[in-house]
Amino acid sequence: MNDHPPAVAAPARSLSPDVLVPLALFGVYVIWGSTYYGLRVALGGFPPFALAAIRFVIAGGLLYALLRWRGGAAPTWRQWLNCLVTGTLLLGIGNGGVCYAEQTVASGITAVAVASAALFMAIFAGWYGQWPNRMEWVGLVIGFAGIVVLNLGGELRGSPAGAIALVLSPVAWAFGSVWSKHQDMPEPMMSAAAQMLAGSVPLAIVSVASGEHFTGMPDATSMAAMAYLIVFGSLLGFSAYIYLLHHTRPALASSYAYVNPPVAVLVGVLLGGEVVSRLDIVGTIVIVAGVAAITLAKTKK
Repeated sequence: MNDHPPAVAAPARSLSPDVLVPLALFGVYVIWGSTYYGLRVALGGFPPFALAAIRFVIAGGLLYALLRWRGGAAPTWRQWLNCLVTGTLLLGIGNGGVCYAEQTVASGITAVAVASAALFMAIFAGWYGQWPNRMEWVGLVIGFAGIVVLNLGGELRGSPAGAIALVLSPVAWAFGSVWSKHQDMPEPMMSAAAQMLAGSVPLAIVSVASGEHFTGMPDATSMAAMAYLIVFGSLLGFSAYIYLLHHTRPALASSYAYVNPPVAVLVGVLLGGEVVSRLDIVGTIVIVAGVAAITLAKTKK
C-alpha cells in the first residue's frame, strides 16, 4: 500500500491535504464502520460465502481493469500465487468468516471482534523480529481481556459457530497482512485488485462445497447493500485508506481499527435495531482501549 490509486490521485492536484485528510478519515471511520451493517442487510438476499465471492470478483475486476487501462503492469505468476495465498487468508477466511458470523451475530459486535486483528498483528510481527515493546504488550493483554469479556456476552455465547468464526477471521487477516509484507507482491493498488480477484476463488469454492444456493432473486434492498459494499466499502473506503497512508502518520491511518467498532455498534442499533448487552459494551471498550494502546506505542517508536 505505497501508491495511491487513480481515484484519489486526481483530486489531490486541486484540493489540499487539509481538506482531503478529513474527508479520507470520514471515509475509513464512517464508511468502513457502516459496511458491517451493510453486510448484514446484503445477507438477507445472498448466502454468506457467495456474497463475499461476488463482491470481491466485481470490485477486484473493476479495479484491475482500471489499473491496466491506465498502463499498470500485470502481476507475474509468482505474484499471482502470493496474492492467492494472501487473498485466501484476508478475504477467504477473514472476510468469509465475518460474512458467516453475521448470520447470527450483530454487526456491531462483529466489528469489535474484527478490530482484534491489530492485536494478533503485533504478535505475528514478532516472527519477523519485530516483537512488541512494553506498551504494546500492555495493549495486547488489555485487548485479549476484552476478547474474553466479549465472548462471555450472551450473543456470542449463544452462537458458538459465530464466535469461532470471529476468532479465526482476525487471526487469518493479521497473519496474511504480516506475511504479505515479506513476499514478492505487485505494486500496492494492483496487489489489492489481484488479492480481491484471487480471494474470490476460495470463497466461490467454499460456497459451492457447502451447498449454498439462492432461493430466489435477491430483493432490491439486498442488491442495494451489495452495491454499497462494492462501491463504498471495497473501492472508495480502501482508496481513502491508501491516501491516509501517504499523507498522515501510520497511527492516524490505522486508527480506523478502534473507531470502526463504536461506529458499527451505533449504526447497527440505530438502523437495524440491534441489541447490545452490558458485557458487549464492556468488551467493546476494553478491546478498543487495547488497540489504541498498541497504536500509540507504534507512534512513539
